[in-house]
Amino acid sequence: MISSRILRLKLVVLTRLFLFDTFLKAYRLCLSINEPLLLHQSKQKMSQLIIDSFEGFQAYVGQDLGVSDYHKVTQEQINLFAESTIDHQWIHTDPERAKAEGAFGGTIAHGYLTLSLVPFLWDQIVQVNNLKMMVNYGIEHLRFANPVKVNDEIRMHANLSNISDLRGTIKTEMNVKIEIKGEKKPALVATLIFLYHFI
Repeated sequence: MISSRILRLKLVVLTRLFLFDTFLKAYRLCLSINEPLLLHQSKQKMSQLIIDSFEGFQAYVGQDLGVSDYHKVTQEQINLFAESTIDHQWIHTDPERAKAEGAFGGTIAHGYLTLSLVPFLWDQIVQVNNLKMMVNYGIEHLRFANPVKVNDEIRMHANLSNISDLRGTIKTEMNVKIEIKGEKKPALVATLIFLYHFI
């Protein structure tokens, strides 16, 4: 009886050790797989510029503010944009016809879809704190220089060209360029005007 109990006890211990060792190996494997992603997220967060005040913006006049991550523009996203804007031109929404008759070998994104991604890309570059309100005030010198083809990856560069204090409301002028991965010519260039009202 004693030897049988000892045997069962040893079996339980060995099973638990085996399970723990298996769990440990799996955990280490997950860490090794996710390490590049975690490092990327950490670097992205660290590289995001933090602005807390008018003086914070003022310190970067004439300087590059940073660059966003790449974002892939998919056919699904193009189709959704077509639905929301009622712009169903075949060059955007008909892959077969675009491949057969179009000039780009497939569908392309609406120019205004590319432009509409500016707020999403901008938020990756700069985090502005202590705000009561932020307003998209206008766009100047907008040029769609190169079409964004389906599944292209794009990212945005931003440079703060000017800033002014309009009786407590901060007017910023940003020169932006949306690049296409692997292309020399940008998708668009523009000067964006934002109004910030700090607390």
